[in-house]
Amino acid sequence: MSRKKKPEHANHERWLVSYADFITLLFAFFVVLYASSQVDKNKMGQLAASIENAFQELGVFQGGSIGPAVNRATPPRAAPAKPRAEEIANVAEMNRIAEREAATEKMRQQVAARLAEEIRKHAVDVRKGPDGVIISLREVGFFNSGSAQIRPDARPAFSQVAEVLREADCGLRIEGHTDNVPIHNAQFSSNWELSTSRATEVIKLLMSGYNFSPQRLSAAGYAEFHPVAPNTTNEGRAQNRRIDIVILSPNLR
Repeated sequence: MSRKKKPEHANHERWLVSYADFITLLFAFFVVLYASSQVDKNKMGQLAASIENAFQELGVFQGGSIGPAVNRATPPRAAPAKPRAEEIANVAEMNRIAEREAATEKMRQQVAARLAEEIRKHAVDVRKGPDGVIISLREVGFFNSGSAQIRPDARPAFSQVAEVLREADCGLRIEGHTDNVPIHNAQFSSNWELSTSRATEVIKLLMSGYNFSPQRLSAAGYAEFHPVAPNTTNEGRAQNRRIDIVILSPNLR
């Protein structure tokens, strides 16, 4: 006799399995999305830049960018430091000195060219000094020994010098110099008096004979204390007995 089968009970909770599988897949999907969003942006930018450069070298892209702007490995160039005020002042002063030196040398060349004949006769010497161009009138060409008066036969040469000084239109300092041999005569008791008297006599002649403005002129006597050559020889002493006419640089006028 056959056994009667028991009726099967319907399982109404099978949907939970499908729901659990769906939730698991959804969770995995969000995990993947989250992991993708955390990729190193710098590495991605470098990769994009490398690809862009490669394509540009191949001529595929002529410009533009295939990705977002990235921070290149080369750091930005620092802005040049502004020079300090004292550095600017030093440069400006150096430029002024260079300009003055160039102007002084140009004037020396011009004066030497105008007085070439007097220089050839060794009556006049032209050189540069710390304050400007110096025209030296040597005693042998302009003065008698122990006298402060310019000799009459030296007036043509002095007139040539005066014309050069007039064209210079600068301040003039007239300096008297002697050698170290003591002087004592009826007119001068020392080299100080002789050197100062010669300087003032030249100034008088420039004003009375050549109409020089007194405002351009100054006088000084230095006796034997500013030699240009050793006083141990006759030649050196002859060079030291002189009148120096200093054509002052414009900024020293």
